[in-house]
Amino acid sequence: MRTTSIRFSAAVLLLGLCISFISRPTADGWVSIFDGKTLTGWKLTDESPSTFSVQDGAIVVAGPRAHLFYEGPVNNHNFKNFEWKAQVKTTPGSNSGMFIHTAYQPSGWPSKGYEIQVNQSHTDWRKTGSVYGLQDVKEVFVKDDEWYTEHIIVQGKKVIIKINDKIINDYTEPDSVSNASSTKKLSSGTIALQGHDPKSKVYFKDIMIKVLPD
Repeated sequence: MRTTSIRFSAAVLLLGLCISFISRPTADGWVSIFDGKTLTGWKLTDESPSTFSVQDGAIVVAGPRAHLFYEGPVNNHNFKNFEWKAQVKTTPGSNSGMFIHTAYQPSGWPSKGYEIQVNQSHTDWRKTGSVYGLQDVKEVFVKDDEWYTEHIIVQGKKVIIKINDKIINDYTEPDSVSNASSTKKLSSGTIALQGHDPKSKVYFKDIMIKVLPD
């Protein structure tokens, strides 16, 4: 019984150290929210959870539709004004997304917030950096099978997307959307990664977030 108690205490301590490590901000306010080894701090949808795995320091997204929501301790996983960036690598024909101001749901496409597109060569014409269905990007700025930085800045009614430090989309939400009853608008919430379809394989690593003042 005592051995079991010691093992349990050690496990709790290890988990606490892991969460502390991925939640410690840098001098400029960035916080790592992925430890490169586990999905600690993230919550999988009930549908197709095996779509997400961790390999060689990256989250690998490969399989049927599923989503991975951040539910860790940083700002109690509720962000209004913030920056979010990750190193991303797509494979040919793949599609994924980075959701903002969203909320966990066990299945289906997220009904809250916006999707920022991840797609270089999928048949969907909306390419990487699109504020999906609202202000879309047709141009392709990076190649499949190469790591690039996708950086999302959310401030008030504005969403700016940078690819490798270059602004490729600058969206301002109109009042007609802000005042609508729909949840497909800027508000506040968590972030999520998308598993789009069984033919898509996308990698995410060095996932960082920075909370900005209201």
